[in-house]
Amino acid sequence: MARIVMKFGGTSVAGTERIRRVANIVRAQAAQGNQVAVVVSAMAGETDRLVNFCREANPLYDPAEYDVVVSSGEQVTSGLLALTLQAMGCKARSWLGWQLPVRTFANHANARVEDIEGERLIASMEAGEIAVIPGFQGVSETQRITTMGRGGSDTSAVAMAAAIGADRCDIYTDVDGVYTTDPRIVARARKIKYIAYEEMLELASVGAKVLQTRSVSMAMKHNVRLQVLSSFVEDGSPSADSLPGTMIVSESEMAQLLEEGTMERQSVTGIAHDKNEARVVLTRVPDKPGAVADIFTPLGEAGINVDMIIQNVGREKGETDVTFTVPQAELARAQALLDDRRDALGYNRVITDSKVAKISVVGMGMKSHTGVAATMFKALADRGINVQAISTSEIKVSVLIDEDETELAVRVLHTAYGLDAEDEAA
Repeated sequence: MARIVMKFGGTSVAGTERIRRVANIVRAQAAQGNQVAVVVSAMAGETDRLVNFCREANPLYDPAEYDVVVSSGEQVTSGLLALTLQAMGCKARSWLGWQLPVRTFANHANARVEDIEGERLIASMEAGEIAVIPGFQGVSETQRITTMGRGGSDTSAVAMAAAIGADRCDIYTDVDGVYTTDPRIVARARKIKYIAYEEMLELASVGAKVLQTRSVSMAMKHNVRLQVLSSFVEDGSPSADSLPGTMIVSESEMAQLLEEGTMERQSVTGIAHDKNEARVVLTRVPDKPGAVADIFTPLGEAGINVDMIIQNVGREKGETDVTFTVPQAELARAQALLDDRRDALGYNRVITDSKVAKISVVGMGMKSHTGVAATMFKALADRGINVQAISTSEIKVSVLIDEDETELAVRVLHTAYGLDAEDEAA
């Protein structure tokens, strides 16, 4: 018998027919003797609808009341799933965040989990009850409903799994696992059977949209085994060890799998792309100690995420150009902030470009394989793709290129690193 948290995303619960499909998957797991807790998202599109209601009611809405409104989407699906399971003869009930409780810090619309009391949930599951929990929400110390921001249901599912000591947390989505790259771009992308937390965290942070970065980070911190699989299966849920998805595990477990010969580690595990980047260049910045800090400190204080920083040798003595990237959604705010500080910062002008893309190759094998970056640069150069900026970590190399060359770059690199499967992805 295993204790499992199952999380279903918005597309999986989009309507009563799909909720019945989800109920069948959940019932199959419970029928195997497993203790099951289910975390659900709102139906696809529902959160956007509720957010629009808030904006129409009051463009300067109170974040606490915003949370009351948008949290209702998950509450509806949790109640509907519990009702559907009951109709199938299962013992099931819904648990709202404040009933457990899921305690969060009082940062409305982007709350962080502080603690989850799992005792009542464990007792319910041990009594044979299927627990259905709305994701994305909790309660603050002032007893106000809070929400965890976009993708927060993944995070709440992992937090729930950690709180109740689950054997694993299964994340059901509209894709059947984590692939070496986007199968819509590379038909011969391969589904990855096992991937380390660190690799998944890097892939999620650079554009892979299968999992939210906060959920992977929490899983790594609490050593929660994650599995990504699809809810769109015809034969119900397979047995626990034969689920056709991707298992996300610790580096020590990955090392054991490698030692046992279960798998072979390549230098690169996956390739991700992100078209939501914008490039910013500050020209003729004074080349003196503290100048760069003066640029990036206010950006950081404003909560603007900066990546891929390059400081060039200036055309004139005592001057330099500083290049960096920010999310496209933050470009206008970043530019306004820099414009306000132009005299203090002493730069000549700001040049921006939102028609760029970040391409990243990720793999724990980079620690033991040399020439990964060289392979990347040569493969791109051979196809005439210009690299505008570079950033690296211990297990990642990212480059900035023209947006129009994104798909070509992904295909070229996928082949260059030997990731193409023999057959096309289904």
